[in-house]
Amino acid sequence: MAERPDRDGQRRGRDQPSPADAAASGGAPGRGGATSWPKPAVWTRWPLRVRLAVLTAVVVAGAVLAGAGVAFVVVRHTLYGELDGSLRREATRVERQIDRTTWLGSAECGYATAPACVQIIDARGRVEPEPGGGSPEVPGTAVGVARGERGALFVDTRIGEIPLRGYIAPIGGDRAVQVSIRSDRVEATVVDVGARLALAGAVGVVLAGGLGYLVARTGLRPVARLTRTAETIAATRDPGHRIDVYGSDELARLADSFNTMLDELERSVTAQRRLVADASHELRTPLTGLRTNIDLLARDLPPERRTRIHRTLRTQITEMTGLVNDLIELARDEAPEGRTEDVRLDEAVRHCVDSERRNRPGIRCDVRVEPTVVVGVPERLARAVTNLLDNAAKFSPRNGRVEVGLVGGELTVRDHGPGIDPVDLPHVFDRFYRARDARGLPGSGLGLAIVRQVAEGHGAELRAEPAPGGGTVFRMSFPAEER
Repeated sequence: MAERPDRDGQRRGRDQPSPADAAASGGAPGRGGATSWPKPAVWTRWPLRVRLAVLTAVVVAGAVLAGAGVAFVVVRHTLYGELDGSLRREATRVERQIDRTTWLGSAECGYATAPACVQIIDARGRVEPEPGGGSPEVPGTAVGVARGERGALFVDTRIGEIPLRGYIAPIGGDRAVQVSIRSDRVEATVVDVGARLALAGAVGVVLAGGLGYLVARTGLRPVARLTRTAETIAATRDPGHRIDVYGSDELARLADSFNTMLDELERSVTAQRRLVADASHELRTPLTGLRTNIDLLARDLPPERRTRIHRTLRTQITEMTGLVNDLIELARDEAPEGRTEDVRLDEAVRHCVDSERRNRPGIRCDVRVEPTVVVGVPERLARAVTNLLDNAAKFSPRNGRVEVGLVGGELTVRDHGPGIDPVDLPHVFDRFYRARDARGLPGSGLGLAIVRQVAEGHGAELRAEPAPGGGTVFRMSFPAEER
């Protein structure tokens, strides 16, 4: 089915694929048209609640790892900062002690409870006290500090397998002091803090995943109800089910929209069933008459009666053919079928009026139309105009007059018949509806229903109202964008 033209005048006919068709065929909407859409990732096949839980765990894991990393850096910096500060203070104390008194040396620092050990290094690399089994290693950079070639610095040394943190600073007289202290306790504390932060992070990730799954399951509960309802409708083919709506969030709006869709679906199914029932009833009557008359033809009848029955058969076949054609017309989609185009509605109205004059020579048609162009399907618009003219002619008196007008995008058809009872007026466009005064007249009760279907498919407004001075006037108003 072709689409109507857009505001900018562009059309998309049957030979132009839609974006959905292009995606289904593997072509992208790019210039070349050869690029294929990426295939969905494997993880998109998982349930939505699982994916939300995984995404939540990943986000929380990133935040926890970042926080744990920052905390680890801060703790490590703080612990080593305190250690380096104590080394600086000890170096300052030794420098002051040497300036005032004779330095007496220090004990070994290889014991866990030992204080900082101190070594004096001169410009020649001699160390006091001399290094022994319990003294820290002296790096080569210490001579440069003693000579004044470099500034104070921190070093990492060892006594056997024991790690030490040292500080080398100049103390004047081409000498430097190296203050060292055991750093294994600080390292153990840093490792312990890192392990605890890692464990806390792992627990946080697991909790985040579990809580994320619970939150996703709770938040998607309306979606689960919607899914169950859709599956129930698909299994039972009964659109009478509804979803309970709680709150006013997006999911509640989705459920409400789904209920509205179900209302329309149920209304459509009910109308379809009613159409089938009414059509069965309407078809049964002419078929019964046909069967009876055919049985009569099988007998020996006088020529006059045989001719009369033959004429009756032709009339009944014509009525049933028209009924079937009307049913086929109503079975179409609500939107205009075929390729839409610009239609000169005034010329279509004149053509339909000429046909009506030939079919009903006893009815006079007064026509007053102005040039009007609408966008639609010519055949369906002509069918709607013909049905309106037939309806007006059917209810007009002998040698009556039907007034047809087309001014300002509004088509009017007026008869001068008895009019429509106010009780029947709201139902004149219903399928198979026959007013009490019209039940003795020929017709299937589908003509005005087809007119309403055509009007809705073309975006026109259709209404029936009593005409001044008697009769009924039907108005079909086309919107400005359709003209």
